[in-house]
Amino acid sequence: MPDLQRLRLDHAAALLVFEQVNRQYFAASIPDRGDAYFTGFTARLESLLAEQEAGVCHFHLLVDADGAVLGRINLIDVADGAAELGYRIARAAAGRGLATAWVARVCELAADVYGLTSLRAATTLDNTGSRTVLARNGFTAAAEIVLDGRPGLTYVRDLTPHHPDRRLR
Repeated sequence: MPDLQRLRLDHAAALLVFEQVNRQYFAASIPDRGDAYFTGFTARLESLLAEQEAGVCHFHLLVDADGAVLGRINLIDVADGAAELGYRIARAAAGRGLATAWVARVCELAADVYGLTSLRAATTLDNTGSRTVLARNGFTAAAEIVLDGRPGLTYVRDLTPHHPDRRLR
């Protein structure tokens, strides 16, 4: 079973491998990070860690027993009790329920540890897997959008203690 860990500087090498190995796989369903992401990886990681330290983002990695990164689940743009959820699971680990299970765990952390009251997410209509993960975790479709030139949807989830979606925990 993988371990959920907050992003740290010592994850750099494993995280870079994860992003490089899965780049084409991810680009089939979400916007590609672009070449600049990889050439400036170390500076980008340091910037992300500074954002995490400031509390404006919370970055999480799914790490296996050997230290390999199997996925990322992030909360970004934290403000006014809300954040945007984003996640990606390695091709080799896809289809095993990891995204559903660990998104659920990050939703718990968002409410119980980070003090958030709502989350937003977005995905393209053709990303059935992502839409399923969101639905299984109590997210509801909110609006139609265009992502990377493709039709998509935004989703929301209320994390307040009285809300029925909290029973998913």
